[in-house]
Amino acid sequence: MVMNAILKKTHFSTAEYLADLAVQALIDEVNLTPKPALVDRRGGGAHDDLNLELMEKSAYSLFPMFKAMAEAAEIHGEVNQALREDIGQLGRQGEQRMLQVTHGINTHRGAIWSIGLVLTATALTLYKQEPCLITEICKTAAEIALLEDRFIPKQQFSHGQMVRQKFGINGAKQQAQQGFPIILEFGLVQLQCSRALNTTETEARLNALLAMMAELSDTCVVHRAGLDGLNMMQSGAREVLQLGGCSTNEGQQRLEQLEQNLLRIRASAGGAADLLATLLFLDQAEQHNSSAPQGRRNQWKY
Repeated sequence: MVMNAILKKTHFSTAEYLADLAVQALIDEVNLTPKPALVDRRGGGAHDDLNLELMEKSAYSLFPMFKAMAEAAEIHGEVNQALREDIGQLGRQGEQRMLQVTHGINTHRGAIWSIGLVLTATALTLYKQEPCLITEICKTAAEIALLEDRFIPKQQFSHGQMVRQKFGINGAKQQAQQGFPIILEFGLVQLQCSRALNTTETEARLNALLAMMAELSDTCVVHRAGLDGLNMMQSGAREVLQLGGCSTNEGQQRLEQLEQNLLRIRASAGGAADLLATLLFLDQAEQHNSSAPQGRRNQWKY
């Protein structure tokens, strides 16, 4: 596991720790292998312009943004319009920094949105000395996402927005405003079930990704391959899980077939990958808080 340099410090703040967890979630997601047609340790998947090194550089570039979002939560102390607009501005600044590092390639725009929201919600939870529960964090994140940012600049439609306009499919914004149901009802449930069956952590995380791919109307896939591509992804992911997931020979064979099908149509489940990174952040935040000594819970200053 590649840990951020901040963890080498003797003392670090709550904001620094949360930012490090966020970066680590992105690093863990991209290094998870084998993901079907997504960037991993084997290569760029369905992407000609992405690779592991670029994705990792992008992830590390976002540390200051994540830290500033957690600090904004501490300053405001509650969900309100000012907090929403502060983290919106920080997100746009973080995106510009990301694009500088990647020379204009969009590596983590979706993750900036989803992880930024749950990180901010986690920071609010910790500063209020409340239990750090995934369900409650997602609920708070939804409250933030439902507030409209009055300062969003006019810009060209994103791929997700174009897909929503053309096909009526909701994207990342609506997932957040609904409290991330794909994460809670499918990704998290599958992650916990796989762990209970004593699979490896890699297999558990891959199964969680597949569970979300099977249910998510992934706008990244629809943009690249239309509704037929979406149906191919969803049915293929569902079949892998029905065959026992990544821990069985049959499941592994079906996963390889799914990848070849997605590569053939150049479809990449980027939306599901963003949600997996978000799930990994939430999972680690909850685990850390529940395992911390009683006197240090909800403090995270060591």
